[in-house]
Amino acid sequence: MSEKNPAEANTSSGVASATTTTTGADSNGGAGKSGELQDAAAVVEGVALDSARLIPVAQDEATNSYSMLEPRMKKVYGAYYKELYYTPERRILDPKVQELISIAASLVAKCDGCIDGHMKKALALGATKEEISETICIAAAINAAAMIDLSDRTAERLGLNHFPSKPPAKG
Repeated sequence: MSEKNPAEANTSSGVASATTTTTGADSNGGAGKSGELQDAAAVVEGVALDSARLIPVAQDEATNSYSMLEPRMKKVYGAYYKELYYTPERRILDPKVQELISIAASLVAKCDGCIDGHMKKALALGATKEEISETICIAAAINAAAMIDLSDRTAERLGLNHFPSKPPAKG
């Protein structure tokens, strides 16, 4: 088994290199002898990506997640998730950057499980406390801007202008 340190996947340009771990003879990523697909992010997360699994699942955690999705929809979601997070040869963003974006999106979406998983992965990929703090602040700013946008549209629909930026025209 050849393993590369996930931190080696980081580049100064923020573009991911194709850091891959394989089981078996295939050193280009993809499937090894066991049919297990691996890359740096999957190794850090401890996720099994064998082709038999419908959705990537941490190897050391039992889960009831996705129990409401029928198998064909699990397969569609799992394929999308694997393509996005665990296909290094087609990845544009560095895995750590992907995880920081995922933290921000998870916060805005209010997905507890997502936040936990992406926070663990970001830390394992070397995210600093400052990077995580900035990520959280960006999510907070986006969420605040969304509230302003929603209230602006409501005010427009209802003809409200409680605190006008310009004083009313004298007439």
